[in-house]
Parts: sequence; structure tokens; C-alpha cells
Amino acid sequence: AKVQRGYVVTKRYQVLSPTAPVPAPDDVLEMVAREGARKMLRDMLEAEVDDFLGRRRYQRTGEYRGYRNGHLPERTIGVGMGAVEVSLPRVSDVPPEVSPDGFHSEIVSCYQRRSRTQARLLARLYLEGLASGDFEPVFRALVGETAALSPSSILKLKADWQQEYQTWKKRPLRGRYVYLYADGVYLKAGTERDKTAVLVVLGVDEQGHKELLAMDQGYRESTASWSEVLRSLRERGLSEAPLLAIGDGALGLWAALDEVFPTTRHQRCWNHRTLNVLDKLPKRFQSEMRKKLHALAEAPTRQECERRRDALCARLRDLGQEPAAACLARDWEDFVSLYDFPEEHWVHLRTSNPIESIFSGVRLRTNASKRLKVRENALYLVFKLVCRLSLNWRGINAPNQLRLLLAGHQFRNGQLVLEDAAASPLARAVGA
Repeated sequence: AKVQRGYVVTKRYQVLSPTAPVPAPDDVLEMVAREGARKMLRDMLEAEVDDFLGRRRYQRTGEYRGYRNGHLPERTIGVGMGAVEVSLPRVSDVPPEVSPDGFHSEIVSCYQRRSRTQARLLARLYLEGLASGDFEPVFRALVGETAALSPSSILKLKADWQQEYQTWKKRPLRGRYVYLYADGVYLKAGTERDKTAVLVVLGVDEQGHKELLAMDQGYRESTASWSEVLRSLRERGLSEAPLLAIGDGALGLWAALDEVFPTTRHQRCWNHRTLNVLDKLPKRFQSEMRKKLHALAEAPTRQECERRRDALCARLRDLGQEPAAACLARDWEDFVSLYDFPEEHWVHLRTSNPIESIFSGVRLRTNASKRLKVRENALYLVFKLVCRLSLNWRGINAPNQLRLLLAGHQFRNGQLVLEDAAASPLARAVGA
């Protein structure tokens, strides 16, 4: 090294291993793009200091706003195309009247390690199914081996989801909801062996659009847990009771519904009832009974449905399957409420599939995490997953029929009662 005035003058060189492979053409392109990004970021940071001081390097002005004081230690910043090295300029002795807190870059904050785009990429990867332990190898493959990534990075990202969830949970509800779907999903979360119940309520508005109304933790789908969720809906603006609620056989839901919305009718899920009946049968009978149960659920009228029920119960008793017959007939009125609603809606009302299909997508993601250690994190994850899946929800068939229901018109076996149709201008307009 050459010595001048007591200082060692050196130049920085990149030392390459003689055995290092020659970069492939696409790798060279990445290197060039990353170097361009580094230089552009450096120039923008220097220009930001020029604007703050009101002068360029080595210029003098009449107003004193501080002075350049070298650079902070170099660090790695993750951006969309990978990791780049940057050294932030430092400005000292800034007068309080110019800036009480001194100079702080608006491009790169003091402790920033990645861009917002890259932070969203991390959150998207987690949402799409990467468990926390899989993040480091995938993240480094995408943005470089030198990228900054601590074990708690994904936990910090989930703080944004928490804030988003809390804001959504308190939002006011406007308009009228005709149908409600309610169900719970059990997730492996928390330190105990028990699973966490996430209670979900989905609504169908006057235009036939589906909307996520509520999502919260509950204790084993108890009456108290469901009552708290439903009361929250009422306090947030759901003052008029929905006409029909669709759900499975969880007794806590129906007891809570009778307490909070006593005029709302019940429609139990036919899929759950089918599975319950089949579960009480030996395997040799299940194939035959599955077909008969499906035919029962799709009967064109209530009278035909009850005729098929009686025949099926008699068949089960002839086979010595009294428990299955009793299961089929139990709470019967809650399974035929749909016949008092438009036939075009039956496909949506027979089952709680709108929520079940959501949960199937949720389970694909939560299974990748095996067991989430914090119950609240499981709730925020499910919330983000459902929000993403909601983009693909489609409305119900014949939404114009909802106006008739809200106007008080009666349906029998899926058809508008003729007296109502003849007397009502609205019914004639909808029919036209």
C-alpha cells in the first residue's frame, strides 16, 4: 500500500475464487440489473441529501442547514429483484429550526432491511402455504444469499394482518342480509392439545352478493361463543334479522340464534345429516343409502321429500338399523325450511358448502404449518386466507327473488304463491 500523510490509500477489489463457476448469461443479467439498482439507489440517496441541505457537495450557500458527515456502515437492503448493498449518507449538526429530529432519509428508513414489495412477497408466500421453517431457503433463493432475514421476520409481518383484522372486525354493517351461513373450523393452534375453534359468519345481501361478516375465536362452538358473535353483528348494524340461517348440527349455534335473532328460520345442512346417518350404518349398506339420501335431499316438493323420508326410514328399520332411522327423522323441520324459499336458491340453501369450501382452502394452508403456536396468529392467518378466497366467490342464483322475500311475499315448494303474485306490482315486475 502507498503511504501518504499518515493515511493508507487502498482500493477495494472483489476477490473471486479461482474455482468459482462462470456466471450463466441469465445470472449475468441479474448481476447487471442488481448493480444498476444499487447505483440508482445510491444516487437517489445523495440527491435527497442535496435537497435537504439546499446545495450540492462542495457548494456554499447563505443558509446553514447542516453538513455532510460521511456515510453509515454499509448494509444489505432487500428489493424486488434481490439484495443490494447500500450505505446511507449521514448529515450532522442540523439546526433545530430546520429539523428538530435531524436528517432522516424518506427513501430508506434507519432500520429498514427490505422494501414493502419484498415484505408483501414474504406475506404472500406464507399465505400461499409456506410454513415458517421453509422461509429461509425459499426467500434466499429468490432474493440472494446475503438477504437480511431473521427468524422473527414473518411474525413482524403478521402484525400488519392483526391491525387489518381489528379494523375489519369493528367496521359497521349497512344494508340488509337475507341469508346467513354459520360454521366453525377447528385449527391446531396454541400450546394445548385441544384445537382452536374459529367461528365464521357469511351473509348474502339484497343483491345476492356473499360477504364475510364475522370471524372470531370460540370455545368448542358453545352457545356463549356464538351468542357473542351474533350480538356483535347486531351491535354493528345488523338490526333486522336475516330470514334464514344455514349451518350444521352444532347445538350452540341454533340456541344462540334463537336468543339473538328469534325470527330467523333454521336450515340444517343436508351434507352433515347424510354423513351422520351413514356413520351409523355398516359399510355394506352405505352405498345404497347414500344414493337414497341424496335423492331425499333433492326432492322437488316438501310432500315428496317427506314421502321419501318415510320410505327410507321403513327400509332402515327393515334392515335392523333403528339408530340410523332415528337420526334421519330427528329435527326434521329444520331440514325442510328451504321449500318456503325460491327454488332457484335451493342449491345454495341445502348445505353450508359456501363456508365448507372456504375451509377446505384454509386447511390446505394451515396443514403446512402443522401446529400454530399462538391462537391469535391462527385467527389472523385464517382471516387473510378467507379475504383472498372471497375474491372468487360468486353470487347466488336469481338475486331478483330476494326483493320478493324482503317485501314479505310467500313461497311454497319454491314457487311464489299465486295470490301474492297477482296482487303485487313488485311480484309482477320481478316475474317479467
